[in-house]
Amino acid sequence: MFFYYLDLAWRSIKKTPFLSLLMVLAISIGIGITITTLNVYKMASINPAGERSSQLFALRLMSQDNDTWERLTPQITYQDAYNLRQSTIPVRQTAMFRTGLAVQTEDPNFSPILEGVRVIDSDFFGLFEVPFVYGGPWDKQVDSEGGYKVVISEEINQKAFGGVNSVGKSILLNRKPYQVVGVTAQWNPSPKYYDVNNGAFNDSEQIFVPFSLAPIEEYESWGNNNSWRHEDIRTYSDKLASEMHWNQYWVELDTPAKQQEYQEWLSRYVEQQQRLGRFKHPEAHGDISDVDKWLKEHNVVPEDNKVLVGLSVLFLVVCLVNMLGLLLAKFLKRAPEVGVRRAIGASRLQIFSQHIVEVGVIGFCGGALGLLWAWGALYVLSSKFDLEQSLAQLDQSMWLIAPMIAVSAAIIAGLYPAWRICSTNPSIYLKSQ
Repeated sequence: MFFYYLDLAWRSIKKTPFLSLLMVLAISIGIGITITTLNVYKMASINPAGERSSQLFALRLMSQDNDTWERLTPQITYQDAYNLRQSTIPVRQTAMFRTGLAVQTEDPNFSPILEGVRVIDSDFFGLFEVPFVYGGPWDKQVDSEGGYKVVISEEINQKAFGGVNSVGKSILLNRKPYQVVGVTAQWNPSPKYYDVNNGAFNDSEQIFVPFSLAPIEEYESWGNNNSWRHEDIRTYSDKLASEMHWNQYWVELDTPAKQQEYQEWLSRYVEQQQRLGRFKHPEAHGDISDVDKWLKEHNVVPEDNKVLVGLSVLFLVVCLVNMLGLLLAKFLKRAPEVGVRRAIGASRLQIFSQHIVEVGVIGFCGGALGLLWAWGALYVLSSKFDLEQSLAQLDQSMWLIAPMIAVSAAIIAGLYPAWRICSTNPSIYLKSQ
C-alpha cells in the first residue's frame, strides 16, 4: 500500500509542479540554514579526546603576585614547566609551546619552507595518541639530556623525502641537522584542545622537536606571551627565568587516586615556590582540568553558536508555517476527488495516509536540496569569511540528520491539512458533481 501511496504522491506533485516546487524550496531553505548552524556547532563541540577525556588534564598555576591577574591563565612559565617535569606521579606528561622553523633537506633542489613546530616531550605522542606511519617518538633520555631528534608528519615526509620511510635520515631545521625518528599519520584533532589559546581550530603542527633543546636552540615562541609584571628581558636565559607565561603543560592521570595524589603534589610545589619568594597571591594554587572542563572554561564553543542554532530552528518553523498554508490550499482544492474516493469505499485513514506520504516525499526532496544549500553555505563561509576548515566540513551524520529533520518537520506541518481533507463530507461534493 505504501508504494501505491508513493505513486499517488508523485502523480499529485506532477499535477501541481509550481506549488510543489514552492514547498520544496520553502523547506529546503529552512533545512539548509538549520544544518549549516547545526554542523558548525557539532564540529566545534566535539570532544576529540573521546573516552580518555577524564584522564587527560591541562595544568595551570596561579604564580602571580597580589593585585595582578585574579584568574588562572591557560599557560605557565618555563621555570614551572621545567620543575613540573620532575614529578613521577603522571602516567605521561609533557611541557610544550609552539614555534616555527625553516625546513630544508640535503637536496639542493628542495626549496626551504617555513613550518609551525611544536616543542614537546616524548610523552606527547602517547598522551594524545598520535598515530605513526614509520618509527616512533624519541627516547626518554632525549627529554633530559637533549638531542637533535625530530618527528615529522606524513605531509612533510612526502615533500622532503618523497613519502618513503625517512627514519634515520636527516632534515635541516634552521640549517641544523635533526635525525628523523618517526613519521606521523594524518592527525589533526578539532578542536586542537591541547593548545586552545593559540587557536582552538587551527591545524596541528607538522613537526615536533624535543623540549630539552629550547635553552640550547633558543626557539622563539609563536604563541601568546603574557606577563603580570615588567621584566628586563634581554637574553633567552632571561626569558627562561622570567615570570612570563608562554608554555602549556598536560598530564595523564588514569585513576582518581592518582589525580588526588597529583593535586596534593601540586599544593606542595606551590608551598615550596612560596618559600622561594614566588606565588605571592593569597589564593595561589595549582589546578588540573580534564578535557571537557578545559574546553568549557575556554569557551571553545561560544554561547553565540547555541543562539544561532536556536534562531535557525525558528526560521525553519517559519518555513513550515508557509508550507502548511500551501498544503492546505493544495489539498482542499482536491476535495471533490477525495469525496468521490470516500464514496466508493476509501476510509479516512487511507486518505490521511495517502496525503501524509505525499507530504513526506516533499519533505525528503526539501531535505536533499537543503543539504546542497548547507554544503554551499559552508563553502562560502570557509572561502570568503575565513571560517576554519575543520568547521566548514559537512559532517557525515548530517547526511542522515537532514532528511530525517526535513521529513519529520514536513509531516508535522502536513498533519492539519491531511486531517482537514480526510474529514470532509463526501456527500457535499457528490451533489456538486
